[in-house]
Amino acid sequence: MLINKIINQICQGIAAGLLITIGCCVYLACNDIKWVGAILFSVALLTICYKGYSLYTGRIGFVLSNANKDYFSALLLCLLGNVIATAVVVIAVQYAIPDLNTVAFAMCSSKLEQAWWQTLIRGVMCGVLMYVAVAVYKEKKSIVGILFAIPVFILSGFEHSIADMGYFAIAGIYSAKAFGFIWLVILGNSIGALILPLLALAGKELKKREAKANDNSLISTQEIYADKAEDSKAEENQNDKYVLVNSGVTCEINCEVQDEG
Repeated sequence: MLINKIINQICQGIAAGLLITIGCCVYLACNDIKWVGAILFSVALLTICYKGYSLYTGRIGFVLSNANKDYFSALLLCLLGNVIATAVVVIAVQYAIPDLNTVAFAMCSSKLEQAWWQTLIRGVMCGVLMYVAVAVYKEKKSIVGILFAIPVFILSGFEHSIADMGYFAIAGIYSAKAFGFIWLVILGNSIGALILPLLALAGKELKKREAKANDNSLISTQEIYADKAEDSKAEENQNDKYVLVNSGVTCEINCEVQDEG
C-alpha cells in the first residue's frame, strides 16, 4: 500500500539521519584531534551504504539515472526523514552529552559568519565528494571512496547539509539565519552531486553524436562507391551497345562487297 511505502521511506531516512547525528557527535567529541573525528565520521556513511538507508546527499546524485516520479518522491521523503532524525535525536543528545553543546555552538557560530557564496561553494564541493563516495561503493562494491571522501570533505571545511542540521541542533541554534544556511547547503550539495553525472552524460552524448557522424560518413562513402559502380556499369553497357552496332555495320558492308564481287 502507498501509505506503507511512504512510512518505510521516511523510516529509511530517519535511520540515515540517526547515523549522521552519531557521526556529528563523534566528530565534536574529537575536537582536539579533528582528523580522528573525520575518519570515525565515516562509520555513519559506511553503515548507511551497507544497510541501504536513505541519505539525501547520497541519493541526489543518482537522480539523472532514475528520473521518475517515484524516485523524486522518495528523495523528498528521505530528506524529511533525515530532518526528523536530526531534530529529535539531537534533543536527546543535548541532555545526554551537554559538553558537546559548547563545541557545536562555537563551530556553528563560525559557519554563520561565512558569506553566502562561500557556504554555497563549500556545499557544492561536499556534494561532489559525497557522490564519489557512494558511486564507488555502488559500482565497485568498495569502501575506499567512503574512507577517503568523508574525511576529505570534513577536514577541508566543506558543508554537509544533514550533518550541519545535527551540529546546529546540538548547538541549540534555530534562528532564521541558520535555517537559510541549511537550505543554501542543501542547494550546494545537490548541485555538487550532479556535476560528475552531468559531465558523464555529456560525454556519452558526444560519443553518440560522433558515432552517428561516423555512420553517416560511412553511408555517404558507400553511396558514392555505389553510384560510381552504377555509372561504370552503365558506361560498360553503352560501350557494348556501340560495339554491337559497329559490328552490325561492318557485317553489312562486308556482305555488300561480297555480293558485288
